[in-house]
Parts: sequence; C-alpha cells; structure tokens
Amino acid sequence: MNKLLYYIYKQVTRWFSFAFPGSARYWENRYSKGKNSGVGSYGKLASFKAEVLNQFVKENNIQSIIEFGCGDGYQLSLFEFPHYTGLDISEKAIEMCRSKFVNDQTKRFYTYPSNKQASYNAELALSLDVIYHLVEDEVFEKYLKDLFLSAQKYVIIYSSNFDGKQYFHERDRCFTRWIDKNISDWNFVKKIKNKYPYNETNQNETSKADFYIYKKNI
Repeated sequence: MNKLLYYIYKQVTRWFSFAFPGSARYWENRYSKGKNSGVGSYGKLASFKAEVLNQFVKENNIQSIIEFGCGDGYQLSLFEFPHYTGLDISEKAIEMCRSKFVNDQTKRFYTYPSNKQASYNAELALSLDVIYHLVEDEVFEKYLKDLFLSAQKYVIIYSSNFDGKQYFHERDRCFTRWIDKNISDWNFVKKIKNKYPYNETNQNETSKADFYIYKKNI
C-alpha cells in the first residue's frame, strides 16, 4: 500500500470510528458475514505465533491453556496444546470453532461473558491480537483482569504496546503500563520481538505486535 492509499485508508477508518457499533457487535457482525479473524491469524504471522507458543508450552510442560479471543479457530489449528479452552465474545465464532474441532476432545469453547467475571482457569492464559481491538476502556480493563485471574502460572500477550487513536475497530494501548499499575503478584519475564515487524507498505504480512510473557509469583 503506497503512502497516498494509506492516508486515504486512515481518513476513511477515522470517519467510520464515529459510527462504530462497539467491539462485541462488530465481531459478531463480522463473523456472521463470513469474514475471518484477520490477516494476523493466517500465513507467516500465524506460523510465527505458533512457533513461539508451541515451543513455550513444550519447554515449560504446560498442560492446560485458555485463550481469550479464539476467533475463527484457524490460528488454533497450528497449535500443539495438550488441553485448550477458547473464549470469544462472538457467539458465531464459538459456533465456528465447535464445528471445526467437533471431533477433538482436547478442545472446548465458550462465549466470553461481557457482564461478569470469566470462571475458567488454566496454567497459561493467552491473548493474541486482541488488546488493540478493545476500543472501549471498560472492556479493555475487564478483559485484562479476567485474563490474569484465569491464569495459574503464565500469561502471554501478543499485541502492540503504545497509545494510539481509535481507527474504527482498532485502538493501540500501552497495556504494560496498565498492568504495572493494576495487576499484582505477577512479574514481567520476557519480550519476544516479532519476526515480521510492522511495515505500512506490507500490512498483510507484518505486524505491530510482539510477545509479552508474565509469570505469577507463587
């Protein structure tokens, strides 16, 4: 995408931000129309995420994983996890995942509760390409609280980590600063930089997200 097209894209998405229906409704509408989770869940970006997470799960002998925002399930098909629980705000996404993995007894899927605390637990909690899609402050804060409350040992977040303006369904946030102020009993362990750092001229194959790993104080 050249600079002129990129500028036009930003102006159009800025205009649409004023008519944004909210995170939950946006994703339900998107999946109901047959669209997927986005370019980050496919191709070499998906392979990169799978490479990092499969290695982490194996090296740390993780037996149970919960993901907040499982999407359409394609990214999950690349993971090698012993036991997996997927949550998503979209009922359509959960329906798609249950259908895709109907014969896999190691995986289960539930609709993420927007009005109460999520009551599921696992050794490792994952958030992949989700945080910068949480444009509402209250949704963002509840999500992070639930993410850490559900994790027994580790939390891994894959996201951008800087403050930015909302562009329709995206809003970049410095989430590590919020965690430092609001989440106790957890230590930041490591950042793994993206193998394909963001390039505005190749947005479909690059990403502004990196991995951030947290470990619980036990």
